[in-house]
Amino acid sequence: MKAFILILGLIFLSNAKIMAQTEFVLEPSQSMLMTGKGPGQDATINPFEGEDCFALVENIGSRSFSIRVQFKGKLIEEKPIPKGKTKKIKLLKGYELYLDPNPTGIAKARVSYSKIDK
Repeated sequence: MKAFILILGLIFLSNAKIMAQTEFVLEPSQSMLMTGKGPGQDATINPFEGEDCFALVENIGSRSFSIRVQFKGKLIEEKPIPKGKTKKIKLLKGYELYLDPNPTGIAKARVSYSKIDK
């Protein structure tokens, strides 16, 4: 019985590494770094740290907001995310993902990551 519980636990932990997910509330004056700086400095845990992956950013609030991708301070991509929409963004190794707020009010986002199948 203990072995069965251990096996279930290991299956759960291995699946947890495939997808990490976090929800955020963005205040009108608050830009948030999601990933790209490293453990302890990022707002989310990217299970694919150090490799190319996809970030899925979902607008779960009632206001739009923007995402911004940078590499070594250089803007790579910027996209608005309307309420109720999800954007899939390719993050190459070393890219930084930011959530930029809506200046007219609070926005809400959910961020998750997935592996790029090669």
